[in-house]
Amino acid sequence: MKRFFTDTGVEVPAVTTDQMREVDRIAIEETGPNLFQMMENAGRNLALLAMETLGQNWAQAKIVVLAGSGGNGGGGICAARHLANRGTDVTLCLAAPDRLGEVPAFQRKIFHGTPGKEVDAKDLGQVAPDFILDALIGYSLRAAPRGVAAELIRWANGTKTPILSLDVPSGVDSTTGQADGDFIKPRWTMTLALPKTGLLPEKTGKLFLADIGIPEETYRRMGLAYVPPFGDRFRVPLTFR
Repeated sequence: MKRFFTDTGVEVPAVTTDQMREVDRIAIEETGPNLFQMMENAGRNLALLAMETLGQNWAQAKIVVLAGSGGNGGGGICAARHLANRGTDVTLCLAAPDRLGEVPAFQRKIFHGTPGKEVDAKDLGQVAPDFILDALIGYSLRAAPRGVAAELIRWANGTKTPILSLDVPSGVDSTTGQADGDFIKPRWTMTLALPKTGLLPEKTGKLFLADIGIPEETYRRMGLAYVPPFGDRFRVPLTFR
């Protein structure tokens, strides 16, 4: 079985979708951090990685953030706010604005206090982005994307614009790496807390791991052999061997 290593040689255990769901449950119900904290950490890391990836011209970039209604989408909305707060031209597009969970809805409320714009999916054709953040689905994928989410995936791929995915490229199964329908084809993927077994190089592009504040005790309760991989950083590149 393939394994994941940081650029300093630390091996990081990979988990299935069900295992990651249990990590999140233990964190939220037992050890902390809560969902608000994890989402904020994910969004800030995503915004920072976007700026690093764009390089010195990040402030002039036109960025589109595609966000779903769950936790992955909330992280994308949070990233949109951090980028907009720094003067970047940010356009947020929600796949299902009427179905946002409580925490993502709160992130949206904060975003509306920034200079960032929100547009309907049908109006995205008028936007010509330099960079796209994909936060549509994440590890909660249960079937091939359909409806607006599938349309947004096709739109993003069709722009030929560089895409950075949050946690898992939307439409890709985080356990198997399979995609039964439309899926985002990113140049980079920033996964959260632990790599997922389905994060295959041909689907993820360059892979990064981001710290969202989960303590070692959470992983110990899962029985995972976990060595803190971040050192003095909050994001580290991962290789798949």
